[in-house]
Formats: sequence, C-alpha cells, structure tokens
Amino acid sequence: MFIGEYQYSIDDKKRLSIPSKFRRELGKTDIVTRGLDGCLFLYPQKEWKKLAEKLGKLPLGQRDSRGFQRIMLSGAMEVGIDNLGRILVPDYLKKYANLQKKVVIVGLYNHIELWNDKRWKEYQQKSEKEVGDMAERLSQLGV
Repeated sequence: MFIGEYQYSIDDKKRLSIPSKFRRELGKTDIVTRGLDGCLFLYPQKEWKKLAEKLGKLPLGQRDSRGFQRIMLSGAMEVGIDNLGRILVPDYLKKYANLQKKVVIVGLYNHIELWNDKRWKEYQQKSEKEVGDMAERLSQLGV
C-alpha cells in the first residue's frame, strides 16, 4: 500500500528517485502514464493490468470512453527502477505534468502520483478548503 507525501528532485540526467518505502511494493519494471489534475500516475505492473483491463472494456461507441482510453493508454510507458531506486521519466510525460527540478511523490493506496511541487501545493490548498464538502458528497457513495 502506498501512502504518504515525499519531496524529491530530478537529477541532471533526468532521473527521479522513488522513496525506498514505495520501492518495496514496486517491481523492477513499472508503468508511468498521464494522470488526472496535471500529475503522473506510477503503477506496479499488477495494478496497471487491472486498470488497463477495465479501460479496455469501456464502450468504444462513447466519445468519453475513447478519449479516456487514449489519454491513459497512449501515454503509458514502462519504466525500470535502477539499483539506486531511480526511474527515468519520459520527456513527453515530464512536459505533460510540468515536472521541473522539485517533484512531490504522493502515495495513493494502489498507485503513486508524481506532481510538480508548485502545482501540488496549489491543488492541496484548494482541496483542503473543500474537504468537508468532498466528504459529504462521498458519504452518498458509502465512504
């Protein structure tokens, strides 16, 4: 299970260290793809397969289904974790998430999010103000 928030930096060779706590749950090869709200998602292979299967079952006749499949699946890339626990984030994904030197790595149960540090702070501040309303809406789903 991935939980917590960590600050890391992308080095001069465009590598990003993954917290050792998270590396235990990841494999030697994992999947990074476009995420929601301007971040990237990093999935262990096992969790990615579950998500990809669900995406593959979405109805092709629906525009939103096709669009979401395209964004998530076409953006996906296998990334290897080296012996020092670093991944190389593809340039097109760094550009999508506007990843600069400082990156916030967030654990979200079955996957990890990679955020531009400024974008994460803005998102976090906004969400913290709305958390009561979110909780109320989610209570209708049994959360």
